[in-house]
Amino acid sequence: MSRFIPLLLSGLLIGLPACSGQPPPQAATRAQAAPAHADLGPLRVHYNLFPTLAMNEAVARSYEIKREANRALLVVALRERSDNQELPAEGDVIATATDLSGRRQHVALRAVRTGPYTDLIGLLEARPHDQLRVELQVRATAGQGKVGFERSF
Repeated sequence: MSRFIPLLLSGLLIGLPACSGQPPPQAATRAQAAPAHADLGPLRVHYNLFPTLAMNEAVARSYEIKREANRALLVVALRERSDNQELPAEGDVIATATDLSGRRQHVALRAVRTGPYTDLIGLLEARPHDQLRVELQVRATAGQGKVGFERSF
């Protein structure tokens, strides 16, 4: 009899989920990525924030930045939408990042030319497991306003 107890217990444990009344587990599906842009009237603000170590060396050199652990690159691109096109747009952006503990970082942005476009880039501190909330205050001829987004590292 004692040799049947482990078999009986394992059978009960396997059957317990079926008695829970919950639907069976489903296969994971890929979640749709949040849009990395916001529209302020005809002005479209593209943004991204990622670890500098995620960049390849050639791109880091072209941006004149050093790839480092605990550093992230903020990229902001202003475009004016017109007739289903995005044209270069000039403007000012003030960026701040806040972590979950409330520590704020002002992000100094500088212009980088890529063909006919001028993008704004800035470095900030981002450690593993940080969750940063970024706020952009944008002023341009085509539009103005605030844009906010979050990134986890």
